Amino acid sequence: MTTVTRPPGPVTLPPGPTAPRAVQGAYALTSPLRGLHRLRAKYGDAFTVNVPIFGRAVVISGAAEIKQLFMSGPDLVDNQEVNLGRVLGPRSLFALSGEDHRRQRKLLVPPFHGRRLAAYEKIVEEETVRELATWPEDRAFATLPSMMRITLNAILRAVFGAEGAEFAELRALLPPFVTLGSRLAVLPISKKGRLNPWRRFERLRREYDAIVDRLIAKARADDRLDDRDDVLALMLQSRYDDGSELSREEIADQLLTLLTAGHETTATTLAWAVERLRRHPGVLRELTGSGDSKLLNATILEVQRTRPVIDLTARQVKQDGFRLGRWTLPKGYVVLVSIALIHDDDALFPHAATFDPHRFAGARPDLYQWIPFGGGTRRCIGAAFATMEMTVVLRTLLREFTLVPTDEAGERWHSRGVAYAPAKGGRAIVRRREGTA
Repeated sequence: MTTVTRPPGPVTLPPGPTAPRAVQGAYALTSPLRGLHRLRAKYGDAFTVNVPIFGRAVVISGAAEIKQLFMSGPDLVDNQEVNLGRVLGPRSLFALSGEDHRRQRKLLVPPFHGRRLAAYEKIVEEETVRELATWPEDRAFATLPSMMRITLNAILRAVFGAEGAEFAELRALLPPFVTLGSRLAVLPISKKGRLNPWRRFERLRREYDAIVDRLIAKARADDRLDDRDDVLALMLQSRYDDGSELSREEIADQLLTLLTAGHETTATTLAWAVERLRRHPGVLRELTGSGDSKLLNATILEVQRTRPVIDLTARQVKQDGFRLGRWTLPKGYVVLVSIALIHDDDALFPHAATFDPHRFAGARPDLYQWIPFGGGTRRCIGAAFATMEMTVVLRTLLREFTLVPTDEAGERWHSRGVAYAPAKGGRAIVRRREGTA
């Protein structure tokens, strides 16, 4: 991370549309991805927009400016004031800035590496096998609901440490809770007034908090807490540098944050993986014929490049005169990084429109150019967990079933609020492999 102090200069912003904020906002909601591509074609790889929630903001997709943004310290750019804390809670990593963010992140990194991450693989495979047993043969069906169930159940076990009544209650509560929250996160709806969707969201949040309180109480009474691998157990044992422990509110918000990082977005990427593989039979044959783990990893990277489920990651300027490449931005401006636009850049990814996992074979992606998890100090903390989930689910799916190719046109992008999913849910036709029943 670098922090560079420069004297403020005159504000210089990239060009952009001049339509009123409401008009630009409607365009962003009704044609988000197509709209970004049109704006890049007209204005170049940086342009200024004026949209609800963010206000006047600069959208960037050039590699050099994105790298500079991600490497800039929190005294220059940090979390935007309007963020996912609206739905995940004020103590969520998505809501915190500066030192508070650093302290929380430091406590939450250990569960997603080494021995603990390896322990979670077994849970993901168990949930995958259980769900695959329900799949019909020789009949088209949407895979996204299955992927949602797999990732939700895995998160509840590996992160929440839930079982029994709490597992069943959370499995029923969280899907509508997450769906509603995902939509509210991108809509400029005030929390004021009695008859609006925030009232239902707040009721669901109270139910969620009550269940988490019970999970915390049970964990604290567990005399084998030290032997548990779930993230809740680790949170209860973790301490800040001053010896203090996480509050109940911090635990509840961070559990919800980790659910968001490893559930809907991961499931949606898995549905896209099915959609892409069925339309690229050569890659599918190579994967199923060789069982090459490196090719499987490369395929997941390419799915995330060509079908990123989150399009934008953001920072807010904290000092006047912040120089970002060619531009000088005023304090308070939001900088939006377009993940889809940089992933579509032929200069970085030759023949970018082509689905080709071999571009990543034997090579690690540049994390300032391949950015489905965002970047810098605010890169998604669940990236390693999500990658593990996708690897285990796809490996198990291809081991258990033959995925029938198709010559149908690719599925359209469909906005679920925060995430973009295949419009038909990643439809598949499968046949169980001999000896796997």
